[in-house]
Amino acid sequence: MIFTGSPFTHMEKWRLLLHSSQDAFTNMAIDETLLISGKPTIRLYKWKPSAISIGYFQGMKEEVNLDACKKAKVDVVRRISGGGAVFHDREGEITYSLVAPEKMLPKNILASCSKICSSIACGLGHLGLNAEFSPLNDIVAGGKKISGSAQTRRYGNVLQHGTILLDLDTNLMFSLLNVSDKKIEDKNIDKASKRVTCLREELGSVDKEEVTKALIKGFEEGFGIELVEGKTDEKEIERIDELREKYASREWNFKR
Repeated sequence: MIFTGSPFTHMEKWRLLLHSSQDAFTNMAIDETLLISGKPTIRLYKWKPSAISIGYFQGMKEEVNLDACKKAKVDVVRRISGGGAVFHDREGEITYSLVAPEKMLPKNILASCSKICSSIACGLGHLGLNAEFSPLNDIVAGGKKISGSAQTRRYGNVLQHGTILLDLDTNLMFSLLNVSDKKIEDKNIDKASKRVTCLREELGSVDKEEVTKALIKGFEEGFGIELVEGKTDEKEIERIDELREKYASREWNFKR
């Protein structure tokens, strides 16, 4: 099958990883492992316990209320990608990661974000949601953010990962993140609630399996690929174990 406007001249097969819930350190170790491997892969996953991930260039103490996280038993981890601090609710989101060699995606970062996020928006369309890409790296529905992403390029490969919000607990999120008085004035909880939405709010009841199927379809249509369920190979499993130690270490998480 030929897809016009696609870099592929035939139906390319990509690996699909459907992972059960993992802790923050394992999740970030898997994503970096996939980035190093560079095999074209779509991964869908969840978090247990809930977690906050901060961007590579952020400071943990500046961004996160560490005492509140400890009390709520919420993991904290630094990502390999940039961007801001994100709360990952164990019940309230599906997270995706996409990995591919750089040559398989547009060189321009905005164009590559657009391609990836538009594929996700296409998938959400199969659930009956009218969603679209909003630069730099968000997906919006009815003008409200329903998904945010971050991208990094290393080893000749691209990793983009991000959230799809199923549900949203704004009060909990604000209690775990350090928000300055200035930001509270500008972006208080009410305003944040008006700027952010979730699938439950937009569609009512949400079935995680249906969302997963819709996202798979969106990636297949957006990239003109066939996703084939697979698993991490032995070399990747070894690397995940090594990298998990890094992501769980104080040295990595508090390096800035």
